[in-house]
Amino acid sequence: MQVQNADVEINVVGRNVEVSDAMREYASKRVKGLHLDYPKIIEARVVLDVQVHHNRHIAEMILFCANHITIEAHSETHDMYASIDETISKIARRMRKHKTRLLRKHRPRKGEVRQLPEAVFAVNALDDLKEDTEKDQELEPVIVHKENYRIRPLFNDEAIVDMELSERDFLVFRNAESGILSILFRRKDGDYGLIEPEV
Repeated sequence: MQVQNADVEINVVGRNVEVSDAMREYASKRVKGLHLDYPKIIEARVVLDVQVHHNRHIAEMILFCANHITIEAHSETHDMYASIDETISKIARRMRKHKTRLLRKHRPRKGEVRQLPEAVFAVNALDDLKEDTEKDQELEPVIVHKENYRIRPLFNDEAIVDMELSERDFLVFRNAESGILSILFRRKDGDYGLIEPEV
């Protein structure tokens, strides 16, 4: 069993803060101390952000691992060291969950049927929805954040694993089986939804 990730390239950068040697050493030590036997961490990126006006200390970590696995997590507290610890805990939990899922994948599935709750709406529910929509249209939406997004070919199972390892609400990928551009998203009940265009 791998106890420590040796020779990991760790980049610790600051956003709105100058990273001290003590902070850099602490973050690096915590990443190297992750007790993972799978997957092997190849590179780690740690971004430390301090928002003085709101007294927010944010630690964000992205781990690039073997087998094209990327793990992301971030935490926000009033102390940078606490934020780093909390982020490491989130990553460790995600890895345990991922490993359990891999082990469970090889076991036979039990045939169970999930019951979906029924909902009955009042006759005027659509009218209320229309009124709310008209009120919302008075505000003009603006783009507040833009980022580059890499679309990868994945099978549905791989897409679900990627979602479980990140904090994103959706994942855009090219279905490796059909070649169709698909969107996987988190549902409120904890399951996942899949959107595929009609061919």
